[in-house]
Amino acid sequence: MPELPEVETTRRGIEPHCLGRRIIHAVVHDPRLRWPVRSDLPEWLHDRHIIRVDRRSKYLLIEFENNERLLIHLGMSGSLRLVDPGTPRRKHDHIEIAFDSGRVLRYHDPRRFGALLTDHVNNPHERLANLGPEPLGPEFTPEYLHQKIKNRKTAIKPLLMNAEIVVGVGNIYANEALFLAGIHPAMPANECSPALAERLVAVIKDVLTRAIEQGGTTLRDFVREDGQPGYFKQTLNVYDRADQPCRICSTPIQKNIQAQRATYFCPVCQNNADLPA
Repeated sequence: MPELPEVETTRRGIEPHCLGRRIIHAVVHDPRLRWPVRSDLPEWLHDRHIIRVDRRSKYLLIEFENNERLLIHLGMSGSLRLVDPGTPRRKHDHIEIAFDSGRVLRYHDPRRFGALLTDHVNNPHERLANLGPEPLGPEFTPEYLHQKIKNRKTAIKPLLMNAEIVVGVGNIYANEALFLAGIHPAMPANECSPALAERLVAVIKDVLTRAIEQGGTTLRDFVREDGQPGYFKQTLNVYDRADQPCRICSTPIQKNIQAQRATYFCPVCQNNADLPA
């Protein structure tokens, strides 16, 4: 599933080709996404000028001159590609948006768990309500994280994936951050000291930044906007490495299930024995 680095990689990739462009036409080949695409989307998009390409959590936000926006969520298997006119449409290319530059942006989604929604800057869509801070933003500080979790007995990993606490720390990067911080994923959140929160915030920012720089992680169907894979998977320490040796101590990586999501960890490097009080 595309996570924050994959979505941010896509945003950076399409921005130069979208910014300042006028939409000359759009086609919806299949409106059956996670939520049905509005029936008048081609008319709604026609002749609009794009003034901003942004991201909030895992939503791409394409903003127009009248403060209205197109929200794109890539779901489990969605991707955006820029193609030339006349490029043969693939089976799961559900929506295409043509620019005055001659380029076409195609939304591809085999599983159809993604979404294309619309809203207004001054009246954000309900899917954007109640979201926590961006993990790479200035609001996500050790003090903020410690305050949010200090009274919670829930395991630390599911809390890191709670978008009301912090957005965009999906399963891949929660596993990786906890490994780098030396924290067992089942540790109760209220055992996280201020010093440990400082370490955790630092590694979350670091792992997400490095993933963005390497174009995201290639898992299942994810590719970048140019059709190329991301390369961060080559440096993953624990995620999807069950029974393989830990890159630090050679102990086999273990796997279990937390909150219905696969959790990977090293039982030696993440035994919490050396955590700051």
